[in-house]
Amino acid sequence: MSNIIDEDNIKILFRADSSSTIGTGHIMRDLVLAKQYPNAEIIFATQKLEGNINHKIKEAGYEIEILKSNDIDELDAMIKKKEIDLLVIDHYGIAYEDEKILKTNNPKLKILSFDDTYERHYCDILLNHNISADVSRYKGLVPNGCELRCGSRYTLLRDEFYKYKRKKRAPINKRRSKIKVFLAMGGADHSNINIKILKVIENFKNIEVILVTTTANRHLKELKNYCKNKKWIKLHINSNMIAKLMSRSDFAIVTPSVTLNEIYFMNIPFIAIKSAGNQKDINNYLKKNRFLQMDKYNKKYLIDKIKILKDKLR
Repeated sequence: MSNIIDEDNIKILFRADSSSTIGTGHIMRDLVLAKQYPNAEIIFATQKLEGNINHKIKEAGYEIEILKSNDIDELDAMIKKKEIDLLVIDHYGIAYEDEKILKTNNPKLKILSFDDTYERHYCDILLNHNISADVSRYKGLVPNGCELRCGSRYTLLRDEFYKYKRKKRAPINKRRSKIKVFLAMGGADHSNINIKILKVIENFKNIEVILVTTTANRHLKELKNYCKNKKWIKLHINSNMIAKLMSRSDFAIVTPSVTLNEIYFMNIPFIAIKSAGNQKDINNYLKKNRFLQMDKYNKKYLIDKIKILKDKLR
């Protein structure tokens, strides 16, 4: 990825949060982006919210600063104290006016803003790495001279995805009768639909489920109880082998989010179920291009779509 500033010996501050409400996607994709600046000093500024995955930042070896709030003055003070060169904003709670204040108060500061929903930004680099990203829609939303990084060529993928990207999956036959389904409704599963989906899948014969979630899921206890003694469900919590698990699956049921970008890259057939407002753009893209998707969970529609994929696999 090209850089608007020299990446050597610079200080980069990532501003993002994770929680049972927000989810885990922001932090996870920021960790991927951080690796693209190996010669920079990386700092993460985040709040300590319920269900956070701040431990992932520490495990990656990066410095972490805990913020008391999402107040822009607190962030501004940290930028000055740490002498930050590049601020990466991956937060829906920081808007155009906030970015403008930070740029005005710190004239040498460069800002890279993540955007999934075509909002107005006051930044130097705009990054929308979704497969649905449309550069033309940012006309008038960013300053002149802003570098636009849009589309699948900028999708942030961990090294493991390149390692495990597979060729065509072997067909289902007598020697391999079980269909494996990768299920991931987000690290937090805000809509609490994992169990609903599992109850639908249970009615199909010869299916195994690779279920992925995290400790940010506030419904985790209920989910673990449901999965108990069900040998056809393999529950993975806080897995570091997502790409490997995906590569073992025949198709996936996911949200139209960061995970969808990964599934798409891995060439895995999928059903996408929209579960949050910020997934609207990718969901509309999938609908327009006739992918299997659902605007919201619907038991009957899910049964029909699973039947479609099962028939294609045989």
